[in-house]
Amino acid sequence: MRKDYNLEKRKYVIGGFITLIVIIYIVRLFSLQVGDDKYKESAESNAFLKRVLYPARGLMYDRNGKLIVFNRPAYDVMIIPKDVGEFDTVALCSALEITKEELLEKWQEMKNPRKNPGYSAYTPQKLISHLTQEDYGRLQEKLYLFPGFFIQKRTVRDYAYKSGANILGNIREVSAKDIENDRYYRRGDYTGDLGVEKSYEKALRGEKGVEILMKDALGRIKGKYEDGIHDVSPVAGHNLKLSIDIDLQEYGESLMQGKIGAIVAIEPSTGEILALVSSPTYDPTLLVGRERGKNYAALVKDLQKPLYDRALQGAYPPGSTFKPTQGLIFLQEGIIDINTRYPCYHGYVNGLRVGCHGHASPIALKPALQTSCNAYFCWGFKNMIDKRGTKPADQFEKWKNYLVEMGYGYRLGVDLPHESRGFIPNSEFYSKSFRGRNWSGNSIISVSIGQGEVLATPLQIANLCATIANRGFFYTPHIVKEIADSVIDPAFKKKRKPHIRKKYYEEVAEGMRMAVLGGTCRGANIPGIEVCGKTGTAQNPHGKDHSAFIGFAPYHNPKIAVCAYIENAGFGATFGVPIGSLMIEKYLNGEISPQRKGVEERMLNSNTILTSGVKKH
Repeated sequence: MRKDYNLEKRKYVIGGFITLIVIIYIVRLFSLQVGDDKYKESAESNAFLKRVLYPARGLMYDRNGKLIVFNRPAYDVMIIPKDVGEFDTVALCSALEITKEELLEKWQEMKNPRKNPGYSAYTPQKLISHLTQEDYGRLQEKLYLFPGFFIQKRTVRDYAYKSGANILGNIREVSAKDIENDRYYRRGDYTGDLGVEKSYEKALRGEKGVEILMKDALGRIKGKYEDGIHDVSPVAGHNLKLSIDIDLQEYGESLMQGKIGAIVAIEPSTGEILALVSSPTYDPTLLVGRERGKNYAALVKDLQKPLYDRALQGAYPPGSTFKPTQGLIFLQEGIIDINTRYPCYHGYVNGLRVGCHGHASPIALKPALQTSCNAYFCWGFKNMIDKRGTKPADQFEKWKNYLVEMGYGYRLGVDLPHESRGFIPNSEFYSKSFRGRNWSGNSIISVSIGQGEVLATPLQIANLCATIANRGFFYTPHIVKEIADSVIDPAFKKKRKPHIRKKYYEEVAEGMRMAVLGGTCRGANIPGIEVCGKTGTAQNPHGKDHSAFIGFAPYHNPKIAVCAYIENAGFGATFGVPIGSLMIEKYLNGEISPQRKGVEERMLNSNTILTSGVKKH
């Protein structure tokens, strides 16, 4: 009898098909029972309610222990969609003082998987946030009328002072991207937005807890599951001690009322930022509560850009505050010594003209700093870039590298978001600009006096001042002094030293002291305080010149270094010097002396926005 091979093959095909079906069923059962949380959630939600316990967010104090940022209670309306039965919509809207349309809009937003990627009908979902104490009271009384609804207690930020908004930042509700990037978050959670709140989010936010409650067949809460032995307590976030002096910050903001610009004050011996003023600013309480979205939109539209942190993000021509860097570089490179004199015929004249004001000529380095002589630093720059036996491009790279070591051209690394790097060109930049044609020191002479392509942030300019105060080193500027139960980044404890000899910093510091005693910074001469300073009047192609000042004090053992930069305010001595010197006096003495009260009143009451051509919003 012949064997039927077709029947034999058919047997294997049928067997394989049956095996495949069995495997598919097994995989699907595994997926439903183990891999898919939906059925697990469904089973658990019938018997339990897992309620998130939110931790208290870390508090913030100033350097003197004054509380700046704290928490206050807030309430969110939560629902478990599967448990929501029929309810009186009118009664709910009345209790919450919202319209039916607003309720429906929030309901649809909650169920939108794009806006709420973690949506599940079996788990708690946030419907409405930021109930007021009054809303909470009204709803709590009627909560039994709304099956599936409950109230989640949490905290929101509050502020002891209406200052430092650009430093502190704020908190906002997490986005879909935040949830995707960090499994800690789910819809309705909050995260730091801008400032310290953003930079130190993980330290401040703490760890969530969970409370497991039992439900009966009707969905009513019957108490804690197994007396709460499975509950997890939340862990509060770390408290932060900031480096700022909140009184000095408030004072700086009052001086900058009616002005656009920034003030940065640094403790030279530590790199700790004492004040970081950006003007115009805003009240941090505007970005708390239900009105946050509306207020934020208004701040974004404001023509004066209060959300733009000019202290960190503003890139300005440093003007004559840049001249100390040039003196240091020329001394280190042997282009000049302390006695080298250059002529000034009311400016630099060498095939082109850079103007200057009247003073003695020829002039040496210290009196050049004292009188802010443009010609001196133009001659020094030309002699360095065009040094015999070298190439301008190589000399310029050397010049640029010194500036980078001093903190220009790159981000310093402050512990706040969105720091700008400013701009220091390199030789390649000019080779491209001149399209292969030869260029020399004369071709780019304006950079020697902080103009042309050179741009710096007020933070970088203040950091230069701190470096001179320290006679040759600085610490990376930072805003957080201490983290409770933790340590700050060790990078903030590391000295950064430009390759310039200490004795040259001594010479430049003396020139800056001379500027206060009998030069362009005479307005910074404070009784009983030895101030060193340097003015800056930065040309502005878009309007009136910018007024700038750097200064530190005391001359020996400095405690504060300041940069004041006021947009469209004219000469450095007009606004930069008085504002910067008032900050120094306020910090060191705690008050302004009677003989300088007139200067203080003038700065407090002046308005440069109205006279600068910038529209007031």
